[in-house]
Amino acid sequence: MKKAWIIGGIVALLAIICLSFGSCVAGKYNQIVTLNESVSNAWAQVENVLQRRNDLIPNLVNVVQGYATHEQATFQRVAEARASLGKATTVPQKVEANNLMTAALGGLMLVVERYPDLKANQNFMALQDELAGTENRIAVERMRYNDAVKAYNTYVRVFPGNLIAGMFGYARENVYFKADEGAKTAPKVEFQTGTIPPATAAPAPAPAPATPAP
Repeated sequence: MKKAWIIGGIVALLAIICLSFGSCVAGKYNQIVTLNESVSNAWAQVENVLQRRNDLIPNLVNVVQGYATHEQATFQRVAEARASLGKATTVPQKVEANNLMTAALGGLMLVVERYPDLKANQNFMALQDELAGTENRIAVERMRYNDAVKAYNTYVRVFPGNLIAGMFGYARENVYFKADEGAKTAPKVEFQTGTIPPATAAPAPAPAPATPAP
């Protein structure tokens, strides 16, 4: 009888341990799935705003071409960047293609600076405003995506999340949006130097009037 109680106690203890372990694994797994879905959702938002920018580019290029007909090299770079976007299928490829587009748009905006009449064009001004708003949204969504990736990667690399992730085939994400090199460098402020004129000497006081002799 006593032996049966001992065996029953051991079985109950093992059952409790197994249930606790299973509950822990289930909780960790669910957290990994939640964080992984957050990465996917954040990337979907990035793609939405990037697509919005890509939809604006043809109209923007058409307006600029009407004024800057000799800037074919710049237009070619924009066209090549758009072609890269069309061929990109994986997340790393899409990130790289959009980095190329960002650089190409930067070159296009430099061209605009050389054409004052273009800058005053109403169609261009409206497109530029839309593009500026879209770029702001891109910056926000990129930051959220990076935050989601960081949270997921941290969870699947630390114990015991790394064990659970390995068991169920969840690998770390390696794609981050990196800041442009220009954004990392503080703007250089230069002050024009000139020759400071020497201080003008104060005029000597006028001599006192002579006192008449008595």
